[in-house]
Amino acid sequence: MKTTNMNRTFKKLMALAAPASAALLLFATVASAHVTVLPKESSTGAWETYTMKVPVEKDVNTNKVVLKMPEGVEFQQYEPIPGWTTTVDESAGTVTWEAEGDGIAAGEFQRFTFVAKNPATEGEAAWDAFQYYTDGSIVEWTGDENADTPHSITTIGAAAGDTAANAHGQTVSTDDAAAAAVSEPTEVAADAPSDAPAQTNNVLLYVTLALSIVAIGLSGAALATRKRK
Repeated sequence: MKTTNMNRTFKKLMALAAPASAALLLFATVASAHVTVLPKESSTGAWETYTMKVPVEKDVNTNKVVLKMPEGVEFQQYEPIPGWTTTVDESAGTVTWEAEGDGIAAGEFQRFTFVAKNPATEGEAAWDAFQYYTDGSIVEWTGDENADTPHSITTIGAAAGDTAANAHGQTVSTDDAAAAAVSEPTEVAADAPSDAPAQTNNVLLYVTLALSIVAIGLSGAALATRKRK
């Protein structure tokens, strides 16, 4: 009887858990379907290699993607992808990848890699992307982090060792500091240790050696005197 009740309770729990699990799976699928640009963190002034990941969230193919460069970010180069045509519009600050064939199918994703120069100031770089489908629809990934279609964000922080102090206490850039390290002579403090201890040690070694020779000679003389007696 107890076993039957336990089985019924278990079945009820499973029936309640199934919808929750399905909802969680659906949420995870939707969340992972966002267009993202990596890395999420980079340094000011760096020539960063970025990768845009474009998954398909519909039952139709994606045949074009347009990415707008964030303010202050300068597009430099792109990695060619077989089957895709890449167009750079410098005046609009956009890069367009358009499929020559079927494009990205449902359940698939495509990575687009490019190099861009980061701004010299710290801040957030928001990547606005526009995903085109073969049915004519366009998904605009331009919202904030709480939107249904958020844009991807890269945090631009100060690079480690951006500034340093030279020998005169002046703040200079890392490159200037490296040049100063080569060009400026090394100053020796007045109380810096010299090679005097090494010279003293040499003198003590010579004295010890001389005393040892004298001691050996005296021992030999004493032994000879005993034999004569």
